[in-house]
Amino acid sequence: MTTLTEGRHPGSFLVWEALRDYTRETVTLASGAGKLDPGTVLGKITSGGKFTQLAPAASNGSQTAAAILWGAADASAADAPAVVVLRGPAIVNRNELVWPTGATEPQITAATAALTALGILLR
Repeated sequence: MTTLTEGRHPGSFLVWEALRDYTRETVTLASGAGKLDPGTVLGKITSGGKFTQLAPAASNGSQTAAAILWGAADASAADAPAVVVLRGPAIVNRNELVWPTGATEPQITAATAALTALGILLR
């Protein structure tokens, strides 16, 4: 018998948002960001303004949480457009967010504060 696995759904992390046309934007994911799941916390690369998965140890801007990926995206080999929750007011389920592998509690706390500053509250 074949076992089926259901992945994450677009926007499943979102509890509430004011207006989707206000809180969401289409952005560019940087080539090499890889295959990303909905709910991935993103950082914005200062040079060029493209987004990639949050990288707490980086020094190119991606160390600061700047958005949450709405739906799955693949930027493995080339830049890719993606819809993100970029600003609030919005409330998201913290348990459904995708953090970088190995992220520490202080790094997650810093990213949570950065998202809160954008009006995106984690509950």
